[in-house]
Amino acid sequence: MENVIVALITGGLSFLGVMFTNLSANKKIEANLLTAQAITDTKLSNLESKISALADEVRKHNSFADRITKLEVQVEELIKEVKG
Repeated sequence: MENVIVALITGGLSFLGVMFTNLSANKKIEANLLTAQAITDTKLSNLESKISALADEVRKHNSFADRITKLEVQVEELIKEVKG
């Protein structure tokens, strides 16, 4: 009977040790995940601002290209008038 009691006590203490270890490991993993998520969110925020700035530059460039095309047409018309 003593062997059964010792085995139950040993098993119970082992179980408590495993549970404590698992809870501790889970807390560390959760903290690491939160840190990684914060870093990812920051990188995404920076990327979004860079994309926004790039889109503004593209809009400016497209506007410039349209104005140059109009100027080229006007220059051709002026050349025709001068030659005309």
